[in-house]
Order: sequence, then structure tokens, then C-alpha cells
Amino acid sequence: MSSAAAAPPAALGPARAAARRPPVRTIYRWELRKLVSQKRTYLGLGLAVLLPLIFVISQLIRGHPPRADSIFASEIFQSGLATPVLMLTFLAPFFLPLIAALVAGDIVAAEDNNGTMKTILTRSVDRGQIFLAKALAAVTYAATAAFLSAAVGTVAGVSAWGFHSVRTLSDTVVSAPKALLLVVAANAFFLIPLLTIVCIGLLLSTITRNSAAAIVGTLGVTLVLAIVQQIPGLEALHPYLLTTQYFAWQGLLRTPTDWAPILHSLWVCALYAVPALIGAYLVLLRRDVAGG
Repeated sequence: MSSAAAAPPAALGPARAAARRPPVRTIYRWELRKLVSQKRTYLGLGLAVLLPLIFVISQLIRGHPPRADSIFASEIFQSGLATPVLMLTFLAPFFLPLIAALVAGDIVAAEDNNGTMKTILTRSVDRGQIFLAKALAAVTYAATAAFLSAAVGTVAGVSAWGFHSVRTLSDTVVSAPKALLLVVAANAFFLIPLLTIVCIGLLLSTITRNSAAAIVGTLGVTLVLAIVQQIPGLEALHPYLLTTQYFAWQGLLRTPTDWAPILHSLWVCALYAVPALIGAYLVLLRRDVAGG
């Protein structure tokens, strides 16, 4: 047997070692399979499904709209398409960030908890590939949870109250097909701050090496910012708080469309997300393989 055949991947040289590496899409599929096999995954998705169903059933039992500072609260009995918008308003500040944090805070730390990080990093896989695949898997999960919740809310709402036109925040009436497009667009733009939560979760997951600490820490960031938002005298900070960006999508529900809060949300969320993502990557890049 030749020495080249017996040599480990690391000894084959950069070019041959790179050729032996699986592509990122393969590692991404590995990460998705891991998520499918974990109970934590279904806990989050279960919340995304159950909360809209519980809301619709409770309103059918009550027989009258809920009291809330939203035009869509009074509209839910007029059109089922008001339900997913109202649910996004309710779920955006806490529950959807919680669902995203369940995976983002665990996806790197779980490897340390299970003692598999050393095994992964000693394979013929680049650390950048591992990080990108894990980040994409966490993003996929968060987006799936958001749109699953919207889909369940839409189907349940339309089944209960019909596929009718609905009033917007500008007190204008839009047709049912357009309202459905607005529901999809609202959830798509909500992903801007939601994926920022994913980036923060990845950073804490990589730094702490502890799933519980990373998940709690990610939610803690959201709660601290929410508290800051309630402190008198700090109103000047509100436009730059991540929690304020949770509702930027509401600009879509005005006539004409108000793009200012959405564009503002893009760069504000980038101020949180980009440093967190870079920090998480650098920590994983410098991870001591020998020490685990």
C-alpha cells in the first residue's frame, strides 16, 4: 500500500483535502436530518401550529371579537384573513423568537453537550462549511415555523369566518386575494428581525457551549430590549431597538404601502445580526479541537 493511500485526509495536501470535502448542501442536509430527529424541533413547530388553532377555537366559543388595539381584532369575524395578521401581531414579540431560539441556541452547543464537536471538526470538513450549514439549518427552521403558523392561522381563520375582503391599517378595504398576498408578504418581512434572533442564538450557542444557557440568553436579549422600550426617557432609543423591528412589517398593511419602517428595519437588524454572525464564526474557527 502506498504512503499516499494510507495517509489521513489532513496529510494529503490542501488541494486533495478540499477535493474530498462534501459540498455545503450535503452538510446542510445532515443538519436538517439532525433537526428532524430531535424532540426540541417538534416542540417549536407544535407551538406554531397550536397557538393559532387555540386562538380560533377560543374566539368561536366566545362568539365576539377580542378587545385589542388593532383593527384586525375587530375584523376577524368579518374575514378569516384577519386571523393570521392578528396572530403575527400576538406571536411576534415573544413566541416566534422563542421558537427560533430553541434551535439557534442549541444547534452548535448540542455538539458540545453530546461530545460530537471534536469528531465533526476532525473530519475532512471545513469549519466554514459546518458553520454555514448550521446557520442555514437554523434559518430554515425559523422561517418554517413562521410560515407554518401563518398557514395554520389562515386555514383556520378562513374555515371559521370565510375568504372575504378585509380592512387595512389605513382603513381601506382590500380584496381577499390581495389580503392573502399581504399575509404572505408580512410574514416574509417579519423574517428580517426573526433571523436576527437566529444570529444572536448562534453566537451564544457557539460561545457558551451550553444549549440551555444559549436559549435563555437569546430570549434574555429580547426581554431586556423590551424592558428598555418601556423605560420613560429612553424614547430616542426606540427606533434602534430590535424589539421595535418586530412590527416593521405593518407598513405593508397601509395604503399606499409604507416602506420606511421596513427599510429602517433592514439596516437596524443588520447592526445586530452581522456582528453576531461574524462573532459566532470566529469563535468556531478558533475552537480548540483537541480540547473539544
